[in-house]
Amino acid sequence: MISLILSWLVTTISFLIIARLPFLGIEIDSPGKAAIAAAVFGILNAILLPVLTILAFPFILITLGLFLFVVNSIIFELAAAIVPGFRLRYGFWSSTMGSLALAVINSILMAIVPPII
Repeated sequence: MISLILSWLVTTISFLIIARLPFLGIEIDSPGKAAIAAAVFGILNAILLPVLTILAFPFILITLGLFLFVVNSIIFELAAAIVPGFRLRYGFWSSTMGSLALAVINSILMAIVPPII
């Protein structure tokens, strides 16, 4: 349970960081909206990622896994559509670059945070 909360907090911080990068075109109104966006993104990832991966498996196979970036962008864009105060200025490009930046920043922050047993 603690690791789930820690992961959510790291994702919230990651959302706040990517909202500060001007070239991505991602706008988040407040830290509270970032926390809600992180929770919605996590729930959508848990529910939709396996389904979309199964449906898009032929495309993923043909592109040698690169289509997973598109699947992650779709989930990122859905999270932005659900959460008020979380906007993508440049549409699909913001969601693609935002999902990539979120993955990189999340990985860096999770490497810094000590594991909880």
